[in-house]
Amino acid sequence: MLYHLFEYLDELRRAGGLDIPGVRLLHFISFRAGFAMILSLIITTLIGKQIIQRLQLKQVGEIVRDLGLEGQIQKKGTPTMGGLIILSAILIPTLLFANLTNIYVQLIIVATVWLGVIGFLDDYIKVFKKNKAGLAGKFKVVGQIGIGLVVGCTLYFHEDVKVREFAMPANNNNQQTAQLFTQSIIGNTGNNDPKSITYRDKKSMMTTLPFIKTHEFNYESVLKVFGMTPRNAAKWAWLIFIPAVIFIITAVSNGANMTDGLDGLATGTSAIIGVVLAIFAYVSGNAIFADYLNIMYIPDIGELVIFGAAFVGACIGFLWYNAFPAQVFMGDTGSLSLGGIIAVMAIMVRKELLLPILCGVFVIENLSVVMQVGYFKYTKKRFGEGRRIFKMAPLHHHYQKSNMHEAKIVARFWIVGIMLAVLTIITLKLR
Repeated sequence: MLYHLFEYLDELRRAGGLDIPGVRLLHFISFRAGFAMILSLIITTLIGKQIIQRLQLKQVGEIVRDLGLEGQIQKKGTPTMGGLIILSAILIPTLLFANLTNIYVQLIIVATVWLGVIGFLDDYIKVFKKNKAGLAGKFKVVGQIGIGLVVGCTLYFHEDVKVREFAMPANNNNQQTAQLFTQSIIGNTGNNDPKSITYRDKKSMMTTLPFIKTHEFNYESVLKVFGMTPRNAAKWAWLIFIPAVIFIITAVSNGANMTDGLDGLATGTSAIIGVVLAIFAYVSGNAIFADYLNIMYIPDIGELVIFGAAFVGACIGFLWYNAFPAQVFMGDTGSLSLGGIIAVMAIMVRKELLLPILCGVFVIENLSVVMQVGYFKYTKKRFGEGRRIFKMAPLHHHYQKSNMHEAKIVARFWIVGIMLAVLTIITLKLR
């Protein structure tokens, strides 16, 4: 909203009206992202305290099952639904500082609210209806499929979702090419100049493929394998793309939900991932950086940096109360939303195939549960007695059972998350 107000004031200035100092500052993504992060930190640390007190008055406490874990019983009664703090700290700065006419901003806001509502219903049923199971799993999945359809259809069919292709001059040296490329970005080359760089925006199902020299994967190529012509493959590529979007959103949101088992674990891990996605949004939305890194330039995607900054600020600020020993838990209101936001942002910046690396902590946590359950069922059927791979799943509970302190487990998972984040970034040139 402030962005649009300052845009209006700048138009008045250009028209010879009021000359208000600083109205152009909000043109800069870095400036708006910085203020979005600061505001999100203020919201979580100051307003968060008020929300926690209200949750305590309403007796919105965590229901804890005794699993024999150290310090677990002490968590009983700790306020939950703290995801409301995170969502507020994300949405308010985004609404104030982002360009609300941008399709990517609109879509990420819808996804945040949608998944937040699903998580809130789950927490509400657990706390107020005293039903430990919460929202039935089938309804969660239906909700996740629903937002997957919305995101997939919007990204596939909306006319503003495009990538830009540049045609470089063939006869220029590197210095001339760089100069012309920069001029083409800022609009200083003429259309009649035969050496000027031309570009076109087009609909494309391309995404980044890690560790491969060509560096790109087209969802249309899956249909070409089955003998479709390029024209038909382009027409029907949504049959591959939209189910892939649904799967990614469902998997990552559930992965974050599974990771939310120790104080600060899911929050800190999500903050690390959010930093990387904000960087990707920035370089993908900046033609010069995109050219240098040889990645796709996505017009208007840079506005996601403001959302990403608010996301990171909200997660870091929430740690003020969520770090060990936690004064509040995010609940499914927060965890489902965080995972879904990460998935949707990755799909938008066309880096979803990097998620197994970037979200490696989520993947490991999910795999530990799948392996535990699968092995238990297999051994029970074959030997008549169920056996386990881990002392308890998800994996962080295995380390708790091994008498490792909760704070140390969280810190070590964060370190792993940072290493995976750095590896994800260098994959842009590691191919």
